[in-house]
Amino acid sequence: MKEFDYVIIGGGCAGLSLAYELEIHKKLKDKTLAIIEPRTEYKKDKTWSFWKVVNHNFNDCVKKSWENFTINIPKNTNHLQCTNYPYQSVDSELFYEKINNKLKENKNISFFKNISEINSKNSFIFNSVPSIKKDYRNLWQHFCGVEIETQNNFFDDEIFNLMDFNCDQRESVHFFYTLPYSKTKALVETTWLSKMNDNSQKDYDNQIKDYIENHLNLKDYKITYKEEGAIPLFYPKYEKTINKINIGTAGGMTRLSTGYTFLNIQEHSKYICKNIENISKTKKFEISKKYQFLDDIFLRVLSENPKMMPNIFFKMFKSSPKTVIKFLSNKSNFLEDLSIILKMPKWTFVKALFN
Repeated sequence: MKEFDYVIIGGGCAGLSLAYELEIHKKLKDKTLAIIEPRTEYKKDKTWSFWKVVNHNFNDCVKKSWENFTINIPKNTNHLQCTNYPYQSVDSELFYEKINNKLKENKNISFFKNISEINSKNSFIFNSVPSIKKDYRNLWQHFCGVEIETQNNFFDDEIFNLMDFNCDQRESVHFFYTLPYSKTKALVETTWLSKMNDNSQKDYDNQIKDYIENHLNLKDYKITYKEEGAIPLFYPKYEKTINKINIGTAGGMTRLSTGYTFLNIQEHSKYICKNIENISKTKKFEISKKYQFLDDIFLRVLSENPKMMPNIFFKMFKSSPKTVIKFLSNKSNFLEDLSIILKMPKWTFVKALFN
């Protein structure tokens, strides 16, 4: 069996982002790379959205950008601007197509369905497949989104709705999320922050239908695309191994309080690319300990006080949008962190700190 210098396990967002970063910086000119990915074809399966706080390689895969957004709780709406850091939505189909077309140009890069097809004994491995042990105490962000199309102009495509808590909470944290791509097309998503112990929360189709027809008051529409997923709001099991680095969610690149992963993957890919010649001795790349600590407290509050969370999220955005976006995207300074913390219910968070 053929040997490779590098092996990437998992050809999803993290694996392909890393391969692309290495390829465009000529790091695979004299090195071989195997990508292990079981899927038979790449097609649209996800939508990655984020605040553009740093540059990335995929501006040509952005389906839409917005500079205005809203957050809703019952009887109250906050209209906000994000001019400094526009909110972007990347289409996975464009992303896959761009990267795979680039990787095909290099004969040193090969795809395989299973790692058993190659000799990886002497390879340096980048693993993007998380080791997740089911635990009833763990929180998840689980969701289902549909893209819908209307015959007539219906949406204001200059503004998106980040969180609408004006819906049934069912003893958890539940909100809807609407990204209008045009005046006739939008992604509408139901999102839960819960322990996923209650299967009744997964009647996604009914939730979305009710929201579109009775909340958005839209009756005439067709569904053109559907996606479903679950993001762990805890760090997967990590074992330090010689000649192996975990990437993506497996490597701790998901911000636990938000589920945001895409830009952290891009920054991790750049870091690996920069240090690839000495990768086995390079310091581990991770989301700052500060955010890990703050997220841990935040998720304890969320787990113990789900009914308070709509108001907590709403109050958070009473700070400057620029400050909140930087905080949620791991780019805030101490004073910005403090301005967010001071908006929170102090006693609730202090209790969570000592639990």
